[in-house]
Amino acid sequence: MQINLSDLVNQLTETTSIELAQNIQFQAIATPLIAQAITTAYVHQGNSDQPILLLHGFDSSVLEFRRLLPLLAAKNDTWAVDLLGFGFTERANLTLSPSAIKTHLYCFWKALIDQPVILVGASMGGAAAIDFTLTYPEVVQKLVLIDSAGFTAGSAMGKLMFPPLDRLATEFLRNPRVRNSISRAAYKNKSLASVDAQLCAALHLNMLGWNQALIAFTKSGGYTSFKDKLAEIQQPTLILWGEDDRILGIKDADQFQQAIPHSKLVWIKDCGHVPHLEQPQIAAEHILNFITEQRN
Repeated sequence: MQINLSDLVNQLTETTSIELAQNIQFQAIATPLIAQAITTAYVHQGNSDQPILLLHGFDSSVLEFRRLLPLLAAKNDTWAVDLLGFGFTERANLTLSPSAIKTHLYCFWKALIDQPVILVGASMGGAAAIDFTLTYPEVVQKLVLIDSAGFTAGSAMGKLMFPPLDRLATEFLRNPRVRNSISRAAYKNKSLASVDAQLCAALHLNMLGWNQALIAFTKSGGYTSFKDKLAEIQQPTLILWGEDDRILGIKDADQFQQAIPHSKLVWIKDCGHVPHLEQPQIAAEHILNFITEQRN
């Protein structure tokens, strides 16, 4: 079930936020997961022979790419999609897990893109991108990881997600003060954790089933460590990492670079966990240059 975004968009104040929100589209995507097609939210801008596909982080949406996507779309065909169970994509009545997310993502790609992509994942979206690349290597031409999860094991919170703790946990995460604190921690420049940024991070909370989906994903165990499989990634890989990441820290950046064969690491200065929001021009420049590079 999709929601009417018009009233919510009217609350936004920054131009990039408003424009991306106004460009959100919905497509019914058939999957083998359930009989009914899943109404999936996405944004598509630009035009070229080399599509980019952007994957957002935990409890986020396509709005996470409001500053990066227009810069990429100026030169490349660029897509962003709300992963199954997140953003404005319909919360289907199914067992939500990384495997289900991967299957839905493949069906989305097959239905709307159907050619190899530059796959870009931020934070949890990086773990989703790694998982997708390992399963469907023919779909991914190059991989970009932005302050990515997936090297170390995820949280053990799933073991605690039983009534009433599951409901209390999601209500805690819904609290505006908690979300503001998380937002501020993601940036080095705290002024970027603006009211508009908080709205962008919270609009999807109006989706029917938001809390149930979050509980189900957490109970599944979420994304675990891929460190023993990273050597299997043969695609050229760009790792972008904020020098002041206070969410995941900085240790995993070097470990990703050492574990993925054809990879390079670029540190983003004056930046926290979200280079695509805090330093979008620099992030876009590195991604666009990486796309045009020939494989060594």
